[in-house]
Amino acid sequence: MLRNRWLQLIVGIVGMVAIANLQYGWTLFVSPIDNQFHWGKAAIQVGFSLFVLAETWLVPFEAYLVDSYGPQVVVAVGGIMVGLAWILNSAADSLAMLYAGGIIGGIGAGIVYGTASGAALKWFPDRRGLAAGLTAAGFGAGSALTIIPIANQIKASGYQSAFFTWGILQGAVVLACAFLMRAPQKQDFAGVAVPVESQTTQDFTPLEMLKTPAFYLLYVMMTMLAMGGLMATAQLGPIAKDFQVADNPVSLFGLTMAALPFALSLDRILNGVTRPFFGWVSDHIGRENTMFIAFGLEGIAILLLITFAHIPVLFVIFSGLTFFGWGEIYSLFPATCGDLFGKKFATTNYGLLYTAKGTASLLVPVGSLIAGSTGNWYPIFILAIAFDWLGALLALFALKPLRTHWLSRQAAIAQVAVS
Repeated sequence: MLRNRWLQLIVGIVGMVAIANLQYGWTLFVSPIDNQFHWGKAAIQVGFSLFVLAETWLVPFEAYLVDSYGPQVVVAVGGIMVGLAWILNSAADSLAMLYAGGIIGGIGAGIVYGTASGAALKWFPDRRGLAAGLTAAGFGAGSALTIIPIANQIKASGYQSAFFTWGILQGAVVLACAFLMRAPQKQDFAGVAVPVESQTTQDFTPLEMLKTPAFYLLYVMMTMLAMGGLMATAQLGPIAKDFQVADNPVSLFGLTMAALPFALSLDRILNGVTRPFFGWVSDHIGRENTMFIAFGLEGIAILLLITFAHIPVLFVIFSGLTFFGWGEIYSLFPATCGDLFGKKFATTNYGLLYTAKGTASLLVPVGSLIAGSTGNWYPIFILAIAFDWLGALLALFALKPLRTHWLSRQAAIAQVAVS
């Protein structure tokens, strides 16, 4: 029963849901922490950057442990760290303690994220885009149902209470997922047809992958595309307050609530929906064609957001479209990585590529400083738009021909070996 690949996919998704608040709920805590200690939002956002750096840059090492020893013990350690992080945050009375919580939470979240993403690539070589998208959706949309309860708890009992309560809940869920996780074996793929015309049949080790130009092209593209979405994720609360729309009521889809929590909830839903949607699309029309469409959409959405953010209903709509155009990078890039470098070392290989998100996170506190010194958010978001559109062009005119050449070369090598 536990070796059923659909069950393993569900377990990975639940684990992703459990760690989603560590990133996507963070923006709710920034202003309350600043109101309590007056450390400055830029200094507080360093904690977010440290979280993302620990979550991403340590994934290759964590993924190596998972590839070598299996997921159960490693993910259990991750669950303990996920819970401990927010418990520390609840008691933090210094920036150093807040930063420590960010680092510990990032390590724990990275373990879960890397394991679940790698498992999707390994268990579903025939539906890699869809499986990676569904797994990433757990992270992207996992906080949609908890954003409002967390926001309400912060208002009613303080941010410390919310950190403590949700830290325990999230850690317990991850521990339960760790108990159920299994690594796929060769016999688990009986009857699974792999489309060899669109992916390699060779399994590249991490060192072999690092010697290829394809990896570095993917890395540059993912760094550029991750920047805009991370900026919106961390800064949406402060942006809404700066444009004076945070508490304005908005009515959409038969619901009425303040603009900021409405935007956060809609963003999480669309950030989740986009991942399996574009992953499924990429399984049918190709990764690069899908990247061109999605990255172009994100650039347009960010442009509309900074143009109309002062109108509450448009702030909600265009922030949602921004996340719909951004979230799919976490299905398209892992699927492409698996296509090009194989499934045996998929967890470690994607872990190395995933560090691009950490590189992009370094711009998040820079965004706060630029906004504080210039009085607006336009410079940093214009850069994000440029990165989106450049990434769309690179996907179509650089990555697509490189993939074609790559797979042709692999087929030729395989043919020579057979001969």
